[in-house]
Amino acid sequence: MKFAVLIAALLALLPGLVQAQTAEPTLILQIGERRVSIARPALLGHPAAREIEVAADAAYRRPMRYRAVPLAALFAGFTIPNDATLEGKATDGFVAQIPLQPALAQALIAIEPAGAPWPALPGKSVSAGPFYLVWLNEKPLGIGPEQWPYQLASLALVQPPAVRWPQIAVAAALPPTAPARAGQELFIKHCFACHRMNGGGEASVGPDLNLPMNPTEYFQPQALRRYLRDPAAVRSWPEQKMPAIPREQVSDAELGHLIAYLQHMAGRRAKN
Repeated sequence: MKFAVLIAALLALLPGLVQAQTAEPTLILQIGERRVSIARPALLGHPAAREIEVAADAAYRRPMRYRAVPLAALFAGFTIPNDATLEGKATDGFVAQIPLQPALAQALIAIEPAGAPWPALPGKSVSAGPFYLVWLNEKPLGIGPEQWPYQLASLALVQPPAVRWPQIAVAAALPPTAPARAGQELFIKHCFACHRMNGGGEASVGPDLNLPMNPTEYFQPQALRRYLRDPAAVRSWPEQKMPAIPREQVSDAELGHLIAYLQHMAGRRAKN
């Protein structure tokens, strides 16, 4: 009798389990209190969806074809704040800060079809799906690989990072031409997607770069430069995630600005 009751209970749960296993992934769009969830079938069937070819895909490092919806079409019903930044959150803790106006002009959301999954990413066992922000004609816009977030969970229009988290900003007294000030913008573009600064930010891929210590405090200057250019050349382990920063992405002068920012922030450590 007890066995029969157990079987009946399991059968009662079965529809819910099947539904959970077959539920379609959704992409969340948010501005302020307004939040919209769009399921994959709706994105694939969106009136603006089209087939595109990306000649130099940042994640796959080769040409790729996708069915995609222009970002501007997805945000068409929203009121866009003038000073907003686009924030893309991935399921793995990666949080990209993306310039909004270029994204509205040239970015699209690629959608991975349920029955035709994309290939695995280089060196990984998973694809870039189910949603991936891709660019057309991104080079003149100065878009970096960190601004191609894949395995995308949500897109939100938010205040600029230094407004949301003042603890990541350089001292107000620094002159406009100070290398550390330029380094702050480089940090937000290239590093903030994986790392926090002084507790500010939402990324959870890598460690905070000022708490409890700053890299400039435990790396010799040349070792730090070499580490940023090629992390595996300095220290390597199986779960290492940090990519190299090539010169075509960040010049030697810009790398100096980024290091100047880190050195400056070592003197502005947040107090617990």
